[in-house]
Amino acid sequence: MNNLLRWEQFRAVPKEAQKSIGGGRLKGMTDINPMWRLKILTEAYGACGTGWYYTIDSKKLEEGSNGEVAAFVDITLYVKEGEGFSQGIPGTGGSMFIAKEKNGLYTSDEAFKMALTDALSVSCKALGIGADIYWQGGTKYSTYDQGAEITAAIEKATEKEVKELIELGKKKGQDEEALKLGALKYYRVNDLRKLPKKSLAELKEKINKLPDVNIYEGTPFDK
Repeated sequence: MNNLLRWEQFRAVPKEAQKSIGGGRLKGMTDINPMWRLKILTEAYGACGTGWYYTIDSKKLEEGSNGEVAAFVDITLYVKEGEGFSQGIPGTGGSMFIAKEKNGLYTSDEAFKMALTDALSVSCKALGIGADIYWQGGTKYSTYDQGAEITAAIEKATEKEVKELIELGKKKGQDEEALKLGALKYYRVNDLRKLPKKSLAELKEKINKLPDVNIYEGTPFDK
């Protein structure tokens, strides 16, 4: 039996599942779309729940320095092998629950979800899923890991970027309150200044697609 058969099947990451990290300490490295991992598991073993599944073994918060708090999740991944399931494949993931930013402390309501995604990536790594990216880039303890997703998620838009969005909104007939409603609807954030860079860029793209004259009643996000 070729022990590397699955590894060879899993190791390459298609270009459409890769994304270059544009900011933060991992700038220039490569992030992997977490949905691609789920697709690989499903293709190889079957649907989630019947071909593979995971258990959440623990969730905890750990206090750091300067008021910061990190969220951690421990999981065990099981994959279908023959008539039964494999031994458990452990994974630990982390994300910032309370992070210190230049404007003060920010609390994320996505911390445990992102930590779970990170933990699953660790379990998948043991199967060789995405191995080529990790082999080239190292780990988050040096230069790269799925933990890059955490960094990207907490890197907030700058004041200048927020002001540019507000000015663009005015040109499209949308005041700041309308933009806040859009941010709340799409990203569950009611303060434009707390939007991650990526989310603000997506919101800006939506605004750019609006006509210069507001032809809607209410906000464009209700349409």
